[in-house]
Amino acid sequence: MRRSEITIDLGALRRNVTRLREVIRGSELWAVVKGDGYGHGAAEVAGAATDAGATAVCVATVSEGLSLRQLLPGQRIVVLGPTEQLREAREAGLELVVSQLPIPEDVPVHVKLDTGMGRYGFRELPPLPANAVGVMTHLATADRDESFAREQLHSFREATASSGLPLHAANSAAALRLPESRLDAVRCGIAIYGLSPFGTDPADDGLEPVLSWRSELAQVKQLRPGESTGYGRTFVTGQPTWIGIVPVGYADGFRRDLTGTQVLVEGERRRVVGTVSMDSFAVELPGEARVGTPVTLIGDGLLAEEHARVAGTITYEIATGLRANLDRATRRLLDA
Repeated sequence: MRRSEITIDLGALRRNVTRLREVIRGSELWAVVKGDGYGHGAAEVAGAATDAGATAVCVATVSEGLSLRQLLPGQRIVVLGPTEQLREAREAGLELVVSQLPIPEDVPVHVKLDTGMGRYGFRELPPLPANAVGVMTHLATADRDESFAREQLHSFREATASSGLPLHAANSAAALRLPESRLDAVRCGIAIYGLSPFGTDPADDGLEPVLSWRSELAQVKQLRPGESTGYGRTFVTGQPTWIGIVPVGYADGFRRDLTGTQVLVEGERRRVVGTVSMDSFAVELPGEARVGTPVTLIGDGLLAEEHARVAGTITYEIATGLRANLDRATRRLLDA
């Protein structure tokens, strides 16, 4: 282990895909692997997802699609975001999502309707060209307001009633909670990684976290009463207090606003104290511990969803913010 180790369990990802396919039975599952597979590694998770039955993978940019094309030579790759790289997309056999005129020719396109997200998309369905292979929309509130999501779906179905093309609208939350949203295909991102789109325990929906993150204590010391740890003296002791220093910080993806969250020190929950630094943070200990004691940041029952609640954010941001590069972390794949 360098500073920390990130483990990606591809077996868990395959089981999540299988579980989701059971839920959406009758619809295709498209695996969303944008943002480097939500921080899990796009190349590895795309291969595992398609092995488990995903019939397409979705990326945000043409560049992301090109990086996967050699790995998935015959697979459908759908670019969800806007692009001007039309020639590259055609040559690589990518499918594009289009949200405004003009609609490009000689490349398969999915025409996107804006039914309430208020971002990309046509307000009204334009004449569909011969190269259109699907019509889609994006649900804004499926994780928290099902009534508005149903309004979007109603508008979408009315607008596309005579399109004659495959329809897709559901994200992970809708796929799990709104059967009427599943249509011809669902675009599942967060759920295939075993993370909850609702910020709850993913086990509630039969999902397993794919990513775990571990480090160790790099230094252990006892602070005297009135001493502090970290910038700004945000944690000042009132009594002798043991702390451990973990060599991970916000440059690694352990955010500055995670002060007060918990990590596992040799399997026991311990509080993060003081200000999280760029390259380290402190954890309160019940007593003296040895340098090298294992610390789990995510995994072993400690959920990324818990960190998201402390940080006042969503699990997506926790996962995509991890820095799994060789300068910062060892990355390990499990395939069981």
